[in-house]
Order: sequence, then C-alpha cells, then structure tokens
Amino acid sequence: MFSVTLGVSSAWAVSRYNFPLKKLFEWLLIAPLTIPSYITAYTYAGLFDYGGALTDIGSYLGLPKLDILNIYGLIFILSISLYPYVYVASRAIFLYQSARLIEASNILGNKGVKTLFRVVLPMARPAIFGGVLLVIMEVLNDYGAAKYYGVNTLTTGIFRAWFALEEPNTAVFISIVLLLLLFVFVLLERWQRGKRSFQMATKSSIRLPAIQPSKTERVFLFFIAFTPVLFGFLFPVFQLLKWLAITWEKTVSSDYLSIAIQSVGIALLAATLTILMAVLSIYMPKWNRLRVLAGSTKLATLGYTIPGAVLAIGVMLPTLQIDRWFLKFNQGTNTMFLLNGTIISLVYAYVIRFLAVGFKPLQASQLKLGKSLEESSRLLGKNTIRTFLKIDMPLLKTGIFSALLLVFVDIMKELPLTLILKPYNINTLAVKAYEYASDELIMESALPSLTIIIAGLLPVIFLNKLLLNDS
Repeated sequence: MFSVTLGVSSAWAVSRYNFPLKKLFEWLLIAPLTIPSYITAYTYAGLFDYGGALTDIGSYLGLPKLDILNIYGLIFILSISLYPYVYVASRAIFLYQSARLIEASNILGNKGVKTLFRVVLPMARPAIFGGVLLVIMEVLNDYGAAKYYGVNTLTTGIFRAWFALEEPNTAVFISIVLLLLLFVFVLLERWQRGKRSFQMATKSSIRLPAIQPSKTERVFLFFIAFTPVLFGFLFPVFQLLKWLAITWEKTVSSDYLSIAIQSVGIALLAATLTILMAVLSIYMPKWNRLRVLAGSTKLATLGYTIPGAVLAIGVMLPTLQIDRWFLKFNQGTNTMFLLNGTIISLVYAYVIRFLAVGFKPLQASQLKLGKSLEESSRLLGKNTIRTFLKIDMPLLKTGIFSALLLVFVDIMKELPLTLILKPYNINTLAVKAYEYASDELIMESALPSLTIIIAGLLPVIFLNKLLLNDS
C-alpha cells in the first residue's frame, strides 16, 4: 500500500503539473531501482544506528532512538526501494491517457481530485496492478534485507533449510509453496482484469497541457515528488558516500578490481545470451508457424515470476543429477564437464530468470516496425535471415541496447540466485556487499554497493529518455 501511494502520487504529480525541478524528478523518481533493497537496508541500519545521521537529527528534535531492525522497518525499506515499479507503470498510463476523457469529466464538474479518483485511476488500474505485481514478486524474492533485519520469510527459510539445517527436501517444499503463492497473485491479476478492455490514447490524440498550480500547490507537489527520492535514493547514497570516505583505503584494492571485473564480465555474458534468446523467442514463431513455438515463448518468459532462490534450486537439482550420471558413466575419472557449481549453471539461471526483462522491450520495439517492410523485402527476393539482418536489426538496435542495459543491471543486483549457484572461485559485487554486511563490516560494503548503483544509473536515465520520446 505504501509503494502504491508513493508511486501513483508522484507519477500523477510529474505527469499533470508544472512545478520546480519537475524534469529532474522525472528520472530521479526511478533512481531507487538502481539500489538493491538489501543495500538500502544496510544504509538505513547505519542511518538509525548510534551516531547515524537520522539518529542525530532525532536526538536534536528530542525524539527517542528508533529501532528499524524489525518487520516494520523491512516494510519501510522494501516500500521506498520498490515504489518505482508502480511509478513507471502509472506514469506511462497517465502520459498516454486520452485528454478527451479528462475534458469530459471536467465539463461534468469533476475537477482535480474527483477526476483523479473517478476517471484516471479506474482507467489506470491494470497498469497500477501490474506494477504492484512486480513489487510483490520482488518482495518475495528478497533475501538480503530480510536476513539482515532478522525477519523470517519464505526465501530466508529456503536458505536456512538448505544450508544451515542441511534439509534439501524442506527447501524444495518451501520453494513449491512460494511458487504456488506467486501463481495465485498472477491469477488474481488476470481475474481482476477480467474481460475488460483498456485502450491507450494514440500519439495523434489531443493532450491536455500541464496544469500551472498556485504557489502553495507547487510547494505541495514538490514535497510529493521529493519525499520518495529523499528516502529511497538520497539518504542511502549519502550514507554510502560517508562510509566510503572512511573505508576506501581498505576496500580499494586489487581484490575489489578483480571482483568488479568478474561481475561486469558475467553480467555482460549473461545479458548478451539473454538478449539473443529474446530475439530468437520473438522471431522463431514468425519464421516457423508451429503453434508449439508460440506457446514455448510464453512459457519461457515466466522465469521472472520465479524468485531467485526457487529458480536456483530448480537449476541445482537437475544439474546435480546430470553430474552424478556423468561421474557414474566415467567411473569418477573425468570431472571436466561437470555442470553444478560452474559458471555454466549460473549463466543459464540468469538467462531463465531475466529473459522476460529483455523480451518485453524488444517485443514492443518489434511490434512498432509493422509488417510492410518485411513483406517488401520478401517480395524483392530476400530470405528471412537476410531481411532480419538488413531491415529489422538496424531498426531494433535502440530496443536491443535498452533491453541489454536493463538485463545487465538486474543481473548485477541479483543476490539470492547468485549466492546459491556461484562457483567457489567466483565472486560478484552483490555477494561481496552481502558478505561484508553479514560479517558486521557494514561500512566496507559501501564500495561494491556504490559500484552497483553507478552501473544502474545509466539505464535509468536512458529509460526515462525513451519514455519521454514516446510520450
């Protein structure tokens, strides 16, 4: 509910009104997505610790010290970290909504807040609920924040059963329960949508100009936009920079550089393979009319709905079995081609989990091309592959690049899946930040955390520019 309030209110403010620094807030409101929720959790633990900035402010105001390491603190952390999913979905629908509907509502006497609640929000319900579904998926996938705050969740239960208690059957059972719970939420989203049809306004539609609010209203709108940015992005970055100033001499080393190179290399490799699979998933059903291919494409893109810990176990169990068969076949003499605990299984899991992230923007870009160019090329005697390379690829390069960036950032941030499947001799920035925090070296986690954030800012700015160009 907190994520919905922050996301919808800020999206409505920047979509419909002019106020100071509006252009800056349009992309800053997406910026919390660059900070993984477990990193935000670490920073707020420091902000509310003794000597922390927020504790000092509270002491100056005469307020008691606030204990944030509990379930209520976790709810707050996940809300300010994940509201951008609702913001992006809501802002997109607000930008595309037909002005004629709002004009008709205004003529009928429903202005301002009445129009928002009686016309705009009912029409935007599918987009908002879609954003909420993404928030729910990310909450169920979270491990680092819940573990650090001492809150028992299904995901922490999977790790505890698998590693601490050494009961893989229990971990598998919890994974099945978590997976069923996710499918319930997906079915709920389909049910609430029902057979209702929601049509977006086209670019040719008349659009209402941005409202020029009064001075008091501009202050209020600025507060609405600034609050989530302050708590979701500025406070965590401030705390990380403060920690980095204290610990950079210890953390900036050849080991850090090696881990950064490994993280970027693995993320680039997995992102490239994911985009390749996304392109094949889009074009194979077009090149071959078999219905099985179209159905398998829809099935393949369901990986993002599966939490990382569940997917990791789903990959680990069959690879373990394959390795046992291989060792039995070779009588234990050749271990060169084992799958479990190798980079192969890790990258494979990344591709499954983030295929939908690359598939959606690519599919949207491909649908904009239409069929006329492809049909013209075929009439001129060009085969399918040559048409794709000469016509589709140049026109899709922006969509491919944006999809590659989005997948790259998600892989850089991924923690539960990486913790379970990564090889012993491989480390990533996300895992290193988690290890520092687990070892009570929370200040040392600043450097890998800031590196992840910097790697994620470019796609956020790029995504915002694409959204503005399409509006």
